[in-house]
Amino acid sequence: MRAVVVKSFGGPGTVELVATAVPEPGPGQVRIKVAAAAVNPVDAAYRAGFLVPLPEGGVLGLGWDVAGTVDAAGTGAPFATGAEVVGLAYGPAPVKAQAEYVVVDGTAVAPAPASVDAVHASTVPLNTLTAAQALDLLDLAPGATLLVTGAAGAVGGYAVQLAHRAGIRVAGVAGAADEELVRSFGADRFVERGNAAGPFDAVLDAAVLGADALAYVRDGGDYVGVIPNAGPPSVRDIRVQVVEVAADGDRLAELVKLVDEGVLTPRVARTYPLEQAADAHTRLAEGGVRGRLVLVP
Repeated sequence: MRAVVVKSFGGPGTVELVATAVPEPGPGQVRIKVAAAAVNPVDAAYRAGFLVPLPEGGVLGLGWDVAGTVDAAGTGAPFATGAEVVGLAYGPAPVKAQAEYVVVDGTAVAPAPASVDAVHASTVPLNTLTAAQALDLLDLAPGATLLVTGAAGAVGGYAVQLAHRAGIRVAGVAGAADEELVRSFGADRFVERGNAAGPFDAVLDAAVLGADALAYVRDGGDYVGVIPNAGPPSVRDIRVQVVEVAADGDRLAELVKLVDEGVLTPRVARTYPLEQAADAHTRLAEGGVRGRLVLVP
């Protein structure tokens, strides 16, 4: 089978498509025949060597998001062969979701949404889980005020939609051209990037503004970032936390239901065949993508 990997760290040119053995599922695991795999900023961070070292053997697979069909299941796995699923290929491995087949723990998998195709479904797991788990850390009550930076992006957009559904008064930060989009997610207020606003009870910093985002938060409020181990130092008694996404198939199933109910909106910017993975990484590095780039084997 074919898989997208890096063998050395660097720019998009380090992305390779290699031939490798089809992986076999162990107990509790499923093998997914990949229909689509999204390309996320975490893939760029892996590729550049920012998050993990090269594993033993010197090959690091890429891809966290997968949509496809279970074609083999280990003993005790919660999904049978033939199930249409989405899942999170969590953590470093020689083969991840940007491949023709991937093995993941059954606890990281959920039934695929019925309302969208596999390409759109592949954009759901990582970003919805990150947004939901970030909001869990903030633990805001209905009526609280929240500012989401990067509100036109994938994590930010989902965070706005989830916060709005929870009765939180949410404002979104983005470029002026994205105001209509951000408001369509349910933002009560739009803040153009670079403008002052607030103070808010909390900030969910999907744009990774870091210390600059603390200016939006009231004294004693809350900040949650999306880059593990990279939260800014606290000021004015602001509680600083950082979400590190966890694989959670049960929670993912709940989020999939929200996709089918129209609460969450998967967005696709462009698809690429697997052999053009380096081109997809190049486009991601250029910035300004609205929706996810998706690889299709």
